[in-house]
Amino acid sequence: MPRSTGLQAARELSRELPGTRILILTMYDNEQFFFEALAAGASGYVLKSVADRDLVEACHATMRGEPFLYPGAVNALIHKYLDLAREGRSMPAKAITDREEEILKLVAEGHTSQQIAGLLVISPKTVERHRANILAKLGLKDRLELTRYAIRVGLIEP
Repeated sequence: MPRSTGLQAARELSRELPGTRILILTMYDNEQFFFEALAAGASGYVLKSVADRDLVEACHATMRGEPFLYPGAVNALIHKYLDLAREGRSMPAKAITDREEEILKLVAEGHTSQQIAGLLVISPKTVERHRANILAKLGLKDRLELTRYAIRVGLIEP
């Protein structure tokens, strides 16, 4: 998806068509991506590596209005919930804003601040401010770490 991500598409679909059932098919076995997919409105999450085994069942479950999660995701969800419950906290909101995610994706694809500014019709200074905010929020140091993070959470493919 050249200008968008699956998560952004899921968020937009959920917002525009609230009753739509969304099934995420991904190569990323990553807790953060999984939690963001659920927050974006996905009712199912299937790994491409086991799609031959799970995809049909996931489609049927999603069409029946039932959630479908691969076993590792169920374990991650339960552990995360139990950890937060013990601490008296609720599930965290998304780590970065939609605009920051869009900029992160473009940075990770190798675009310069000037190019990103042109694509998004904002100033290069605004791009730099967003990039600094992303680094701070995610606890990262530089463009390389941003790119690795973007690959890990499924914003771009390696």
